[in-house]
This record gives sequence, C-alpha cells and structure tokens, in this order.
Amino acid sequence: MSILDRSRSVWPILTGIVFIGFILRGPIVAVAPVTGAISADLGLSAAQMGLLTSLPVLCFALMTPFASLFVGKAGANLATTVAIVGVGIGTIVRSAGGETAAFTGTIIMGAFITIGNVVMPVIIRRDVPAYRVGIVTGAYTSAMNVSSMVTSLATAPLAAAFGWQVALLAWVSLAVLAAAAWLFAVGPRAAVHWGPLRPAIETGAVDTMIVDTRGIPVLTRREPRTWKNLSAVLLALAFAGQAFTYYGLTAWFPTILEDRVGYDATTAGASASVFQIAAVVGALGVPLLASRAGIPRTFALVAALWISCPVGLLLAPDGWFAWAFLGGVAQGGGITIVFMLVVEMALDGTHSRRLSAMVQGCGYALGATAPTLVGAVHDATADWDGSLLVLVISTLVFTTAGLAATLRATRALR
Repeated sequence: MSILDRSRSVWPILTGIVFIGFILRGPIVAVAPVTGAISADLGLSAAQMGLLTSLPVLCFALMTPFASLFVGKAGANLATTVAIVGVGIGTIVRSAGGETAAFTGTIIMGAFITIGNVVMPVIIRRDVPAYRVGIVTGAYTSAMNVSSMVTSLATAPLAAAFGWQVALLAWVSLAVLAAAAWLFAVGPRAAVHWGPLRPAIETGAVDTMIVDTRGIPVLTRREPRTWKNLSAVLLALAFAGQAFTYYGLTAWFPTILEDRVGYDATTAGASASVFQIAAVVGALGVPLLASRAGIPRTFALVAALWISCPVGLLLAPDGWFAWAFLGGVAQGGGITIVFMLVVEMALDGTHSRRLSAMVQGCGYALGATAPTLVGAVHDATADWDGSLLVLVISTLVFTTAGLAATLRATRALR
C-alpha cells in the first residue's frame, strides 16, 4: 500500500518532500556569507576557500553514480533517511572548528545531499498522483531556493553574534525538521526499511506486447534506457546548460554589480539576492503554466527569460534588477521543468533513478566548472563582456537541447 493510499492525502508526503528540499541547498550555501571569517580564522587562502565552496557541487558530479546504485539497493525510503542523517552529521562536523573538520564536513554533506538529489524524483514519481507531480516538484525546488535565501541572509548576523562555527551549526536544525517531517510522511518502520518498499513501482520494468516472427503476441520487458535515448541525452545537456548558468551567475553576480554598476560589496551582495529570491516565482509558476499552456510553450518562455539575464547584464547593466529578477524566475523554473520531465519520462522506478542520476550527474559536472571558467575569462580579458558571452552560450545550450528534449518527450508521452 502506498503512502498516499494509506493517508488518502498528498499533504504528508508533500510536507516531507518540502522539508527535505530545505536541506539539499541551504546548509551548503551558508558558507558563502562567512567566507571572510572562516578564511581569517583558519588561515585559508582564496583558492582554498574557493575549493571549500565548490566541493558540494563537485560531490554532486562525482558521487551521483554511486548514489544511484545505493538508492537502487537500499530502496527510496531508507536512502532518503540516510541522506537526511548524513547531512545532519556533515553539518555538525563542518562546524567543529579547524581546517580538516571544515573540508571533511563539507564532503560528507555533499555526498549525502547527492543521495537526496537522486532519490527525490523517485519518491515523487512513486508517491505523488500524476496530476500533482508538477506542483509538488515546484514546491520541492522552491524549498531549495527558499532555504538558500534564508541561510544566505541569516548566517552572517548569526556569525557576528555567536561566531561562524555556531552560525553554521545552527542549520543542523533543518536536518532535524526534515527528519521529523519524513517520519511523519512515511512512519518510522517504513523510513528504515531495507530495499524497495513498493518494488512494482520502484524497480518494476514496463511490460510491452510485441509480435514474434510467427505473428504470436508475446509479453516482454522493456529495458529502461538512458544514454541510448536521445531525449534523455538532450535533457542531460539542457540541465548542464541550466547548472552552468546558475553557478556561474551565483558566483559572480555580486562582483559584476560592483564592476559594472559601481556598487560596494555589501550593496552588491544584497542586490544579487534578488536572483535567488525570484526563483520561488519560477518554481511555483512553471507547473501552473505548464498545466495550461503545455510543457513545450512553458519551456520556451523559461528559456527566453534565461537568455535575457546575461544579455541584459551585457548590454544594459543598469537594468540589473530586471535581469536579476527574470533570471531568477528562469533558474527556478528551469530546474523545476527539468525535474518534471525526468519524472514524466521515466518508464518505471529504475528508469527514474537512472535518468535522475544521468541528468544531474552531467549537469553538476559541467556546472562545477562555471565559477572557474567564467572567472578565468574575466581574468584573461580584464572585462566581463567575454564572461557574460560564455553565459549567453550556456543559456542557448539550455534552450536548444531543452526544447528538442521537451518536444520529443511530449510526442512520446502522447
């Protein structure tokens, strides 16, 4: 019996998914506002601090295949529980003090967040009715953006009052809340159940009727494909464009505002938060728009908004607020629509897990290079024009690959 059959409501699992979304971005983003304090206290160079902030994304890229295997063996429920506990442990270790603890805790967090990244689409596909998938996916991605915004705004004041270790430790509370919400959604026994809780959905293959050489109908199994499926490859490429643009802008938006608009560091940092806050509009708005206008038209609109952000910063930087807002809407809507397609394209639970791992593994592998590459282009040209053109190209990759994947997937679903 499914969670939804037992509860007769989507609310318990929605609550669990949203609270788990809070721990998949917020705790790792919390480092950014206190990098100066950490660097001064631990004696870390700028390069070491850059590595500390980029480690989680590198973990997403490197650990995704292993996370997929673990989810397949342990089952979606236990994998989710392990992810929550692991993020909590990583948060505690990172705040213990000392260079080794900071890096070790960050790696632990990145590894277990990777499990959460992979398993959430599996949970959504398994336990959310088809007509609710879009809005639940939007709520999930919104939770990631909201937690990023909250930790970005609150960590510095906490550090000023109590020190950076306590400020980072405070976000273990998100893991505690996620654990409580997850236990409420599935129950204690199901939360630690080894193996797929519902094998027919989590791992069952799709039955397909074919006709053999004698003209006799034969029931066979359709093997889920990822790398051999052009739609899946295009979707992975689209997410790579999405992730590259997001991490490139997240890393350098404040500096771009300093250099091109003339803001001081504090004002630039606060202004750049518009890019994160507006993501909630996109994450919640895309499912509603897709239900009325269809996924292809919705994707085209999101892509247009994405392109407008680096183009606007390149040609009219004084209009940064509009470009930050439109880009924020696009980045929240972009990741939501990609995850919606992952869930809808999946033939079964195994395919959902593999497709999620493939799309996210490729996307984060390229996304992890964005801050370095965008910064290197700036250093080479002593200007932001070349860097912004790189981001324009990545949004065009998102657009062309994503539209092709969306149109192919839509035809296949029909």
